[in-house]
Amino acid sequence: MPHIDRRQALKLLAALGATGLASACSVGTGDDSNDDDGLVSDRPVRIGLIVPQTGGYKPIGDEMLNGFQLYLDTHQQRLGGRPVDLVIADEGETPESGRAAVDSLLQQQVLALTGVANSAVMLAIRDAVEEARVPLIGSNASPRSLQSVVYIWRTSYVADEPGLALGGYLAREVSANGEVAIVAADQPAGRDVVQGFREGFGASDERISGAVIWANATPNPGRDTFTEPIQEVIFRDPEAVYCHFTGSAAVEFIRQLRDAGFEGPIYGPGFLTEGNVIDQLGEEASGIVTALNYSADLDNSANLQFATGYRKRYGASPTTYAMSSYDAAQVLDKAIRSAGPGVSSQELNLALGRVGQIDSPRGLWQFNQPRTPQQKWYLREVLRDGPVLSNVLITELATLG
Repeated sequence: MPHIDRRQALKLLAALGATGLASACSVGTGDDSNDDDGLVSDRPVRIGLIVPQTGGYKPIGDEMLNGFQLYLDTHQQRLGGRPVDLVIADEGETPESGRAAVDSLLQQQVLALTGVANSAVMLAIRDAVEEARVPLIGSNASPRSLQSVVYIWRTSYVADEPGLALGGYLAREVSANGEVAIVAADQPAGRDVVQGFREGFGASDERISGAVIWANATPNPGRDTFTEPIQEVIFRDPEAVYCHFTGSAAVEFIRQLRDAGFEGPIYGPGFLTEGNVIDQLGEEASGIVTALNYSADLDNSANLQFATGYRKRYGASPTTYAMSSYDAAQVLDKAIRSAGPGVSSQELNLALGRVGQIDSPRGLWQFNQPRTPQQKWYLREVLRDGPVLSNVLITELATLG
């Protein structure tokens, strides 16, 4: 936390845990004295899951829900030895709908919150979460400007990190006189992704000196949504395009870019080809190179178990959205168990700082001081893997966080 002394914050939270405020947030009713050392109990913990269930971000929300539910399914529907009462609230696709979702969950006295797909929503709910002193384990949205938080943790990444990881690589791939056109949705996540890429590539490098081409940030684009940005790309005739879009916006942008005649390489954060984007684009996605904190073909035991279980349950390869939500459940599992009987939201928040390393499908990671993962980033390319196109792991890029 850049602007908060962490020791002071923990002392403050510990003091709160000893007051009636902590008792008011305790899970369940009555006395937990019969709990078996807090390791196993029949008293449920109520967890609020904030994911888009309507609107253009719904596919991401479905992945996040799938990942969290898969962890519960493989752990007897328990976290920290306790049955889970999972309450799902629709994030929608606006800051207003996201705030309403959080308010409804806080009114239901949840022990903790998790989820959040949209960076604009994460920024909009920041104060409500901090004031309620209920920990939020964000499993997707993680804007760079989200600083000095005590109760917000993230199992995903910081939004500028995909660009930081990919920028240095692309700077070595582009010729000395080549230009990279940068195109992104004009929204918080898009601005973070661009800033990270420029820093990783070299902000003063003339090959990225052209103005960023900002595009409409709608999650539900039409056939003419990207006409002007693509016309600008074609006019510049760059050697490569670096772009940031997700879901249906990624499908439309890439399809329209190819239809307009651009035949050069396309790079971007891994969200560009996550989920069903490849299925919708088919061969038009072939060769797209991305950076992400996860690849479904990672060779480690945790991922073998996770990816196999996910494919068996949902009939598709898992995404970073599902993986980060699965890890959010794993983090809560460890922290709730560590917090012991009669756990309150404040005590849980302290326990989150003690979870240590997470044996994740992405590889081992742990929380850093700003409450985000210190983790590896991977280079992937859309290639034919047997009969299907998929994101294929190429190499490790960097460790960030």
